[in-house]
Amino acid sequence: MGSMKREFKFFTIPQWKQEQEYLRFQHNNGWRFINVTFPGFYHFEKCKPEDVIYQLDYNSEGRACKTGYVKLFQDCGWEYLQDFFGYSYFRKPASEMNGNEEIFCDDSSRLDFMKRVFKGRIIPLIIIFLCVIIPQIFINSHINNIYGKVFTGIYTSIAIVYLVIFLIFTIQVWQYCKTAKK
Repeated sequence: MGSMKREFKFFTIPQWKQEQEYLRFQHNNGWRFINVTFPGFYHFEKCKPEDVIYQLDYNSEGRACKTGYVKLFQDCGWEYLQDFFGYSYFRKPASEMNGNEEIFCDDSSRLDFMKRVFKGRIIPLIIIFLCVIIPQIFINSHINNIYGKVFTGIYTSIAIVYLVIFLIFTIQVWQYCKTAKK
């Protein structure tokens, strides 16, 4: 087996905990996370197995406050790894942890995290859905030739995919909010 490996994994927006655990599991098995690339390829390099905690944050400020944002985490011992579609990836050896140290230490900060993700990811998708996809379905449905029918089918298929994504996200956020309030 080589010193590098790549795996395809797909995590939905509210599955950040599962993604963190996946990265920790890989490191425990001797594969240090290098980066993730579109559409979900995780790149690892061979390393000595070690218990390393991975944490994700959604940085809605983007590049505007990047230096201060990264420094804040580095001051707490977190190693900054990369940004990927708004998420910032950090890691820290479990041996350096002070108890159950997490980027989000309480339910309100976790819920705030979910709100930032919602504003940064879902609202733009809703705008695209309402301003582009739905109007295209209506425009193309009134064209009485093969092109109108084909494009109506394509946009209807895209609309169904969007609706499924919205439904999955809504259910996952609702479940998370329900468990966070317990």
